Amino acid sequence: MKRFASSVPPVIRLGIVVTTLVAGTGHARAQNTPYNPYADSQDVLPPVAADGTLHWGTFYKSAAIQQSYQRLWSLGACRGTNRAITAPVERNRLVIDNLPEASFTGTVREATGSLAGGMIAFTEGTAATSAPVVVAQLHPAGVTRLAIGGRTSTSALKPGLSIRFRAELDDRGRVADPVARLDIVTPPAHFSPDPLRSGTTETVVGTIQQARQGTLTLRVDAGRIRRVTMRLAPDATVMIVDAAQVDLIAPGDRLEVTGRRWSGEGAIGAGTVFASHVVVHKATTDEPQEQAPAETLGAR
Repeated sequence: MKRFASSVPPVIRLGIVVTTLVAGTGHARAQNTPYNPYADSQDVLPPVAADGTLHWGTFYKSAAIQQSYQRLWSLGACRGTNRAITAPVERNRLVIDNLPEASFTGTVREATGSLAGGMIAFTEGTAATSAPVVVAQLHPAGVTRLAIGGRTSTSALKPGLSIRFRAELDDRGRVADPVARLDIVTPPAHFSPDPLRSGTTETVVGTIQQARQGTLTLRVDAGRIRRVTMRLAPDATVMIVDAAQVDLIAPGDRLEVTGRRWSGEGAIGAGTVFASHVVVHKATTDEPQEQAPAETLGAR
């Protein structure tokens, strides 16, 4: 059996099938190990189906039972004939994909990890902090659709974030005037910004390398000007626009989750929601009035 190794705490156990394709065929390759009726799957399945549905694999209500069974299987001591062993193993397995999808709304209490396997703890509705906590589990393959939007403070501008703004640069990549408005964005895969030109107002999309005392240094991955230095205006407006980074989520933010909820044995708190789609609205401000889609990040 192949399982994802992730930073998920011990209270949550996921067994996810890893994708393996035969070169040139586009078909999944069958496993070469003996048939195991209690493994996640005898076929290799991708994390996202052709219709966009996420494949989660198996949730083990008790990791101890599954690990004990796997040891017996690997030793050849159990091959599916001893019901005293196999019956508890069957009851221990939950196929997440068989749970119905539903929508949930609530208030963020805490967020941890990354898009690949991170978790967002929240209370449903407008419940107080003493209400039972539900946990949205993001897919370990990083395929949960996460969209964060709203206003944030300049203190959120840290190395590693991608930002976008319009300004005029000189030949050395220095921005002439303090920037009063910028967006935190998550560029789509394989995105390449437009080359920057000096002496004209440009849309700059770059990754923060250094943030110090109101001055940002950025890396730009195209063109001759690869390093940009800019100053923030004292009252600069910072908007998060359709970003997908868990560390931008903070307690008090509002969220909407679509996913498959399990509230039985092995769930965290009042339930674990295996999330296919999460939308987070920052609590500190109104929504941005203009939100360019990710695929137009380089538009001039």
